[in-house]
Amino acid sequence: MAFSVEVDPGKCIGCLACTRCHNFVCGNDFKAQAVRSEVEEIGCNQEAAAICPVGAIFISGPVANRCKPK
Repeated sequence: MAFSVEVDPGKCIGCLACTRCHNFVCGNDFKAQAVRSEVEEIGCNQEAAAICPVGAIFISGPVANRCKPK
């Protein structure tokens, strides 16, 4: 089972508090980006969502693993 992790760039103010979690980095626009949009363990992703001052991080799941067509 996997969890879906998304950052809404329209809401993100670039405080980068979420980058304490290894799954978030500073993008070229100085806003947070998720390194992986699907994660097996929610761990620090949930903490990052909780500390985001504008609620720009969304976690949903678990989601089924998806196969990419060849």
